[in-house]
Amino acid sequence: MYICFMPSYYVNKNAQPTGEHEVHKEGCGQMPDPENRLPLGNFQHCSAAVTEAKKHYDNVDGCYYCSNECHTR
Repeated sequence: MYICFMPSYYVNKNAQPTGEHEVHKEGCGQMPDPENRLPLGNFQHCSAAVTEAKKHYDNVDGCYYCSNECHTR
């Protein structure tokens, strides 16, 4: 039996100085404090987590360190 693990993603409630809210994968060293993160759910790829985060914030970006393929700024 094959079990696929999908990591949990979170978005920072606090915007970066440049205005975007960063999406982080569980375990990221740059993860915001628990009170400053909004859980997005479990996804196979950060692009789905970014799409989910855009339901909450207009300006969203993937974390450079844990979701670099979704980092655009």
